[in-house]
Amino acid sequence: MSSVIGDGPDGLANPIETDYQIGQDNIRRKLGPFGLDIHNPVFLISGLTIVAFVFATLAWQDEVGPLFGSLRVWLTSSLDWFFLSAANVFVIFCLVLVVSPLGKVRIGGTEAKPDYSYAGWFAMLFAAGMGIGLMFFGVAEPISHYSSSLAGTTVEDGVRTDWAPLGAALDDPAAAAELGMAATIFHWGLHPWAIYAVVALALALFSYNKGLPLTIRSIFYPIFGERVWGWTGHVIDTLAVFATLFGLATSLGLGAEQANAGLEFLFGWEVTDTSKILLILGITAVALVSVLLGLDGGVKRLSEINMVLALALLVFVVIAGPTMELLSGFVSGLIAYGEHLPALSNPVGREDSNFAQGWTSFYWAWWVSWSPFVGMFIARISRGRSVREFIICVLLIPTLVCVFWMTVFGGTAISQIVNDGYQAVADAGLELKLFTMLEALPLTAISSFIGIVLVIVFFVTSSDSGSLVIDTITAGGKVDAPVSQRVFWCTFEGLVAIALLLGGGLTALQAMSVSTGFPFTVILLMACYAIWKGLATEPR
Repeated sequence: MSSVIGDGPDGLANPIETDYQIGQDNIRRKLGPFGLDIHNPVFLISGLTIVAFVFATLAWQDEVGPLFGSLRVWLTSSLDWFFLSAANVFVIFCLVLVVSPLGKVRIGGTEAKPDYSYAGWFAMLFAAGMGIGLMFFGVAEPISHYSSSLAGTTVEDGVRTDWAPLGAALDDPAAAAELGMAATIFHWGLHPWAIYAVVALALALFSYNKGLPLTIRSIFYPIFGERVWGWTGHVIDTLAVFATLFGLATSLGLGAEQANAGLEFLFGWEVTDTSKILLILGITAVALVSVLLGLDGGVKRLSEINMVLALALLVFVVIAGPTMELLSGFVSGLIAYGEHLPALSNPVGREDSNFAQGWTSFYWAWWVSWSPFVGMFIARISRGRSVREFIICVLLIPTLVCVFWMTVFGGTAISQIVNDGYQAVADAGLELKLFTMLEALPLTAISSFIGIVLVIVFFVTSSDSGSLVIDTITAGGKVDAPVSQRVFWCTFEGLVAIALLLGGGLTALQAMSVSTGFPFTVILLMACYAIWKGLATEPR
């Protein structure tokens, strides 16, 4: 039995792939009467654990709420240095690959050709960067940083002393706005996309170049050898399932909060736990229909609709808002981001607990928990690209899109406060800030309705695509597993979101993202070594 990946023809590890297929055949024989095609231990362990979690959370709502709150505070306050340091490692690792000879390796082998044109590839990378998070935080985050989250408890001579290196003067709105946008870009720029790039490159390399199944365990063959087909691999894939599921549940919960707030804003639909549950159940039902229609008939068409609506809303805000200020703000925001990046990413000696722990630690854990989801999507559309080309585009294209989106929506809201004295957008809750900002622009009813539709359709496509990724992992890397299994995961994504909302609201959602993001961050750090070792055996 070979112990080195890449000794088969064309860089494929045929002996390993054969043994893995034999293992899959045994699993199918065991579960044949149920009509399932699953990677038995991973599916059963993760599935039963999730079912138990949902029932326990719903049964003891009063008890688990404070527990989730304490868990989130402890993780973010104790491990903020770890999350910040790990994210820095991912960025540095990607940049090293770009300038190293390993950047010449081509995904899929030396003769592989890209499956998509640059235009099509960039469009799909753009789609990967869009989601409920941009809708929820597009206005909320720049406003929050501008007004409060970077403010420390100590003020000397009108300057936030905890951010003295950044020079954010309390009496200088322009400086505060600049820092607010730089901090927002920090959370949606190079660091999160480096996390996604690591997972996507690892999956693409070990699937397309090494001939291994498209699942997280395959990444670790250079480290663990054939133990990845045993319990070592089962643990890795199970952690990937938990991370993805709770990351999705966090996004779905945020989407439900914002959609419900938007419906109340437009139609007076009262925001209650019951209305949130009904909303999640209704949207999950639509997601199930999308699952049954398949990728081309369901999620692909919905994604195309969402892209058109998102572009329309973006263009509308640019035209109706302070156009020239927004366009210049895009450039100045990028400059400010580069200027403040060292201080924002510094993991030691931080005194700005509200920002470093309340925002950045949560964000990095959330991005990590989403990484199997987004990483697998990016991997499947990137065959034929060189590693250098892949990393540059995956880091830059979505980052620029996210920066422009945040600049347009957040910059418009900040301009409304500074130039128009429109304080309502600053006083509104996080889930209402988008609609409050749109209220000060023309065609409020139409633009707000489009915003609600975008949140709902992002909800549907995230749930559908997420169930596909989780099912692929639990089926041992298969992309054609029975639809009934995707129905199971799609259903429980919605139920987990409901359970967390009832068991502690936004705090509970964030707590589970951080708690599952922590162990998976360790896995991704190990993946960097596996990628380097795997690339070293590839022809360039």
